[in-house]
Amino acid sequence: MADPLTSWQLMLAYSADLAFADPAWMPHPVKVFGRLAQWGETSARSTARSPRTLKLAGVLLAFTIPMLAGAGSWLLLGIVGKFSRATEYVAAIYFAYTALSVRGLDQAGKKVIDRLQRGEVAEARICLGMIVGRDTQDLDEPEIVRAVIETLAENSCDGVLAPLFYLALGGVTAGLAYKAINTLDSMIGYKNDRYLHFGWAAARLDDVVNFVPARLAAVLAAASAFILRLSWKESLRIVSRDARLQPSPNSGFTEAAFAGALGIRLGGINRYDGCEFRKAYLGDPKRDLTSALYPEVRRLLYLTSALALILSMGISGLLSYVHL
Repeated sequence: MADPLTSWQLMLAYSADLAFADPAWMPHPVKVFGRLAQWGETSARSTARSPRTLKLAGVLLAFTIPMLAGAGSWLLLGIVGKFSRATEYVAAIYFAYTALSVRGLDQAGKKVIDRLQRGEVAEARICLGMIVGRDTQDLDEPEIVRAVIETLAENSCDGVLAPLFYLALGGVTAGLAYKAINTLDSMIGYKNDRYLHFGWAAARLDDVVNFVPARLAAVLAAASAFILRLSWKESLRIVSRDARLQPSPNSGFTEAAFAGALGIRLGGINRYDGCEFRKAYLGDPKRDLTSALYPEVRRLLYLTSALALILSMGISGLLSYVHL
């Protein structure tokens, strides 16, 4: 099914994510993408003899896995569709559901915050380490809270708006291809010694496909701040002032939008494998970074995701009208 998903399919996929999140037992395309990436990296490192060949191998992997994701989903839906149109319709909803992670983000963030509020800082660090790439073993409460908010803010695009955007534009084929690109970036798209060359293409490709969604997500986060009576004007001001200061051309937009809306400052020093990296600050420190912020953060996350659903449904409806 290369056609865009219908508004009903998008709504049902989103509703399924809110209802079920991502059960560990459930077959999930992202797990397949991850295994393919691991196999590709192992194969590349066993044969590559120079930074140049490693970079070429990374380019090949960065394009091959998304192509396989798109082609594989198209083929599977075609096979299922031979039984009936209804089964193809339901299968498309299932694949779309696996591309979304609204409730899963909230559950992961809440698990960290709950432990902080119980005074279990060591356990909070361990839970945080399951959802971020940075070193967490020495973080105090403000840094743990900062990491949670940055992760939820960035993934309001990567895990919600961007998949919905591509599902609306190009159906399951485009949605899962996007998810494969994003998975590769999260696994190998780092600027460290190990992935500087091999992960270069995955990171650049992720930058390209998230360029429009990240900016849309920032606007929707500011709109959500307006509805929630948070600092929507400050949200837009911080996006305009700080979003482009980050190393990534995209992640700064949603993080800046959340920072401005909440009246907090994100960014600063992160450590990865013991190495220190400094990110530009986003926002102004009008409020302390404490676990008490989380109810506002999750409301902002859920409302931004709901507006993303409405936007994607509008895109789908417009495309359906144009195709008539």
